Amino acid sequence: MIKRSHELKRQVNKEFLGGKGQVELTHFLDKEDAAGTGRLFSISMLTPGSSIGFHVHNGDFENYYILKGKAMVTEDDGSKHYLEAGDVMFTPNGSGHAIENVGEDNLEYIALILFD
Repeated sequence: MIKRSHELKRQVNKEFLGGKGQVELTHFLDKEDAAGTGRLFSISMLTPGSSIGFHVHNGDFENYYILKGKAMVTEDDGSKHYLEAGDVMFTPNGSGHAIENVGEDNLEYIALILFD
């Protein structure tokens, strides 16, 4: 199967999960295409100062691969880490996280959520 750029589903969420600003998603694969293996495979984009609020993954896990920009992620224990292009973050089933764009440019990353 081939999906052309104009065929990809695009979505904008404002103040997503209690975050600030908005997140724009371009979906490569949605839940229906994933044949029961996951629910999200997309490029996510946060403008400077925007964030996705803290949330816990139950029944699934999430990976981030940073494409460009600078992110600050917060983990369950409150620890904060900075991520830049080429960095990967893994949030296992039962754990939580938040992400914020702390850079001066747009933050773009691949997000993948698979069922555990």
